[in-house]
Amino acid sequence: MSEPLANKIRPTILEEFVGQEHLVGPGKPLRVAIEEGHLFSFILWGPPGSGKTTLARIYANALDAEFHEISAVDSGKDDIKRIVGDKSALQFSNKPKILFIDEIHRFNKAQQDFLLPYVERGELTLIGATTENPSFEVISALLSRCRVFILNEHTEVDMDAIIKRTKLKVPKDARDWLVAMAGGDARQAITTLDNTQKLYGKITVDTLKESIQSTHLRYDKKGEEHYNTISAFIKSMRASQPDAALYYLGRMVESGEDPLFIARRMVIFASEDVGLAQPTALVVANAVFEACQMIGYPECAINLAHGVAYLSQCKKDKSAYEAYFDALDDVRKFGNLPIPLKIRNAPTKLMKDLKYGKGYERYDKESYLPDKLKGKKYLK
Repeated sequence: MSEPLANKIRPTILEEFVGQEHLVGPGKPLRVAIEEGHLFSFILWGPPGSGKTTLARIYANALDAEFHEISAVDSGKDDIKRIVGDKSALQFSNKPKILFIDEIHRFNKAQQDFLLPYVERGELTLIGATTENPSFEVISALLSRCRVFILNEHTEVDMDAIIKRTKLKVPKDARDWLVAMAGGDARQAITTLDNTQKLYGKITVDTLKESIQSTHLRYDKKGEEHYNTISAFIKSMRASQPDAALYYLGRMVESGEDPLFIARRMVIFASEDVGLAQPTALVVANAVFEACQMIGYPECAINLAHGVAYLSQCKKDKSAYEAYFDALDDVRKFGNLPIPLKIRNAPTKLMKDLKYGKGYERYDKESYLPDKLKGKKYLK
């Protein structure tokens, strides 16, 4: 089997890397770290095909480190144990061990907890790559020991330079079409070019389109299909159509969507759409989220299905959601209106003398809204 084109042309030194100037330009943090040989753990957060894996390899190579690469999708504790190896051998090795974990957001809490001591003791230097916000996906203890570098989608100029590196003959109209289609994802663009060349022998707009259509269940997390599917999923639950909601859930799961992304949307839905009609919906949605964190794929798909079936059949009530945003409108319109004296805190004698808290009764029927909003009803 021939080596994929994306691997063949992958940069091995910083001078060959395209894009992310805010990280690797002169005087920028990753360039300085590579040039000065600074060893530390960090997380690369950015969209697919933005150069996360490439930068990790360049960094490890520049520091002459022992580089180990795994994917959180199909790796776990045993892989980490194997990579750490015999602790007694560490003292005889001058090379640091760098562990690169692709899609680190797929590691559940227990797996991340297991990894933490190795990073704390310096037995491993961690580089994580993720397309998801690490604030939500990486445990706080591990996150506090890592710097976070944010990568951006490649610009059109970057993509043009990357396509030229393939050395393939790509007409301008085909290049323009490919750049627009790939949406800043260098790997997708290179793979599409590679497949098109192998299938059709030449690259045109038409052959590029044919090549893409032959792929299985296209689902770009940053593209239209992603937003169409999650929209259909939410609207199906809102319409109390569990069959449709489960179908769209299946599409997302089968396409590799992050289960925590789906579960977060369900937690939001439980308050926004079910609300006061079924207060336990939020409890169930939170339980599903926690189950996905602990279990991960493939089994957590069952937890998602359980939650989806439940939320779809709940009665719906948006009154709390709508009331909050009505109140928020007044906050933005009127600013910080004076709070009635009777419900202000009075921890000092001066405040009491100024009548802070005077007349407060626990079960008062008088409105506690600022005077300008007296009588206003948000929750209807």
